[in-house]
Amino acid sequence: MPGPLLTGKVAMVTGAAGGIGRAAAIIYAQEGARVMVADVNVAAGEETVALIRGAGGEAQFMACNVAQEEEVAALVAKTVEVFGSLDCAFNNAGITHSSPKMDMDVFRRIIDINLMGVAYGMKYEIEQMLKQGGGVIVNTASIAGISGKGTLDYCASKHAVVGMTRSAALRYAALGIRVNAVCPGVIETPMTAPLISDPRMKAHLDGMCPIGRMGKAEEVADAVIWLSSSKSSFVTGQSLAVDGGFMA
Repeated sequence: MPGPLLTGKVAMVTGAAGGIGRAAAIIYAQEGARVMVADVNVAAGEETVALIRGAGGEAQFMACNVAQEEEVAALVAKTVEVFGSLDCAFNNAGITHSSPKMDMDVFRRIIDINLMGVAYGMKYEIEQMLKQGGGVIVNTASIAGISGKGTLDYCASKHAVVGMTRSAALRYAALGIRVNAVCPGVIETPMTAPLISDPRMKAHLDGMCPIGRMGKAEEVADAVIWLSSSKSSFVTGQSLAVDGGFMA
């Protein structure tokens, strides 16, 4: 039987206090990686670490606001200090909203977290990966990054993530760094919990997916781990829709 996919690797996950980020951190650990868990929510982030350690994995938490460049730089540095390298980075932290109104303060916050948070992450992750001879980066985009579904600000941020992913993949492919994105569809997470608490809205969201139901955080996380592993060694510059057929 083959062993875990990421034995001996070091993974870093932002937005890991819940939802897709927590699921990915847990599965990274299950697949043998040591995991740096990062989020602004300290209590929930520490809970993710406790879940990993309780299952026999190795993890550490660091508070990080990805909208602040110096905090992201410190996160990458701490990961290397604690674990010795950075092999897999999952830039997942993000926010959304459902208001059709264009509020420019909200627009800037969306861009600061969803776009600049990924940009800061890639900057310092790539610097480290170049030093060690390679690595893998996965960014969280969205079906809103490959379509017009979603608010203007959210779509703008996620389209930019897709563009950065493609550009970085081309620039660093020959240097041993692969860069891909996952584009989740309608997924059951804390972010969507207020919507699906209404049975009628839950039925509507289930009906949006040709597969007949909303996705699970673990289903997106499984795609992230595959993209982080040698099983996807010839895959870079891709934006993988994990959406139950929505984009089809």
